[in-house]
Amino acid sequence: MKLTFWGAAGEVTGSMHMVESGGRRYLLDCGLHQGRRKDADAKNRNLPFDASSIDAVVLSHAHIDHSGNLPTLVKHGFTGPIYATPATIDLSAYMLRDTAHIQEKDAEFLNKRRDHRQAQGLENGLVTPLYTMQDAERTVLLFQSVAYHADFSLAPNLSYVPYDAGHILGSSYVELRETSNGSVVRLAYSGDIGRPHLPILRAPETMPPADYLIMESTYGGRLHKSVTHVVDKLADVVNRTAHRGGRIIVPAFALGRTQQLVLMLHELANQKRIPNIPIFVDSPLAINVTQVTRDHAECFDGEAREFLLRGEDPFGFSRLQYVREAADSKKLNDLHGPFVVISASGMCEQGRILHHLRNNIEDPRNTVLITGFQAADTLGRKLVEKWKEVRIFGEPMRVRAEISSLDELSGHADQAELMEWIKPFVPALRKVFVVHGEPQQADALARLLRSAYGLDVAIAAPGQSFEIS
Repeated sequence: MKLTFWGAAGEVTGSMHMVESGGRRYLLDCGLHQGRRKDADAKNRNLPFDASSIDAVVLSHAHIDHSGNLPTLVKHGFTGPIYATPATIDLSAYMLRDTAHIQEKDAEFLNKRRDHRQAQGLENGLVTPLYTMQDAERTVLLFQSVAYHADFSLAPNLSYVPYDAGHILGSSYVELRETSNGSVVRLAYSGDIGRPHLPILRAPETMPPADYLIMESTYGGRLHKSVTHVVDKLADVVNRTAHRGGRIIVPAFALGRTQQLVLMLHELANQKRIPNIPIFVDSPLAINVTQVTRDHAECFDGEAREFLLRGEDPFGFSRLQYVREAADSKKLNDLHGPFVVISASGMCEQGRILHHLRNNIEDPRNTVLITGFQAADTLGRKLVEKWKEVRIFGEPMRVRAEISSLDELSGHADQAELMEWIKPFVPALRKVFVVHGEPQQADALARLLRSAYGLDVAIAAPGQSFEIS
């Protein structure tokens, strides 16, 4: 078996790892790179291999940094199956269509600005979307369902089993088993490792032993704050901002984070711990994803199930409004008084959140509440780093709004949780390949794995290959 690391090696986004076995090629994930626009666009458009040479894709979960470049793969000639859990398939269908739609609309918007600027002699060059809705629809047709714990045959010599990763709805760890000449090689791929005690989902489950492990390291050198205080912190941000007459602008991943926030705001509203102000979820994708979440209650933890037992919709309450139409989204700019708006994308790189930021970021009464990991060079990272000026749709804007972070909601395991998760693997492991982490985080986790468990650890580099047997 041969491994080649093409994405999320030395960085967090763009997960894409190639497995070659028995003369066939498989991808573990095929995600979008996010970050510095020109660099990310070039990486996403130019695949480092012939797409038609890939026999199948095993998808760990529906987050765009793991699934979002599948339509590019299809556009360039891939026609094989894409295997994923039922919830991941339902979510990915919406995620990929939405990403294609946003890319088409953003290209249209930028080209209109280009025409205006070109008339003034300021710039040239036509913007084209990375892929279209047609490419996304062709991709959706290739999905095939594999349930948790099902032993699925990829080829006569290779099979895989998905396990619940507890990261987002439908997320999975993957165990691959290659059989050759009577011997078995077991390769585990962590995908993104979740955390215990977060709203909605069950805790990550334990996988069986493996010989080799591809392991994420997003928070490999950090420890999260306690989840127990997150609801109090959210209430404080809402109350403090509403008191000064401001708006709470919340960039949030449409998948997972939006549903967590809605559930917590529901609890706070029931307990009358936040003022009676409007709450909007302004994202067609988040609305669709929320419905998929309702449809997969088999993935819920006990807390979310309690809402169902009481006959309540965990993701719906009186002051909450879901905004689907663009015209209704624009009307939010004309509202007077405080309100909360949750919108995508979570890293502030595309989607309606950019319009909300453009209209609100220069008002010191407002708060921008960051609720998830922000990759390097994204607008969200610049806000977390307290840049005094940022560019939105190419225009410089002063950051006068309060910037607050709700780090406790991270869906990624921290260093201690990663070390606990890997513990059952340690006796059998022959090598660990560390991926999906910025260099400092990956290095911190690798050093600890070596010192605490005596493991052979390699930090994967882009394009690096390893023969395992």
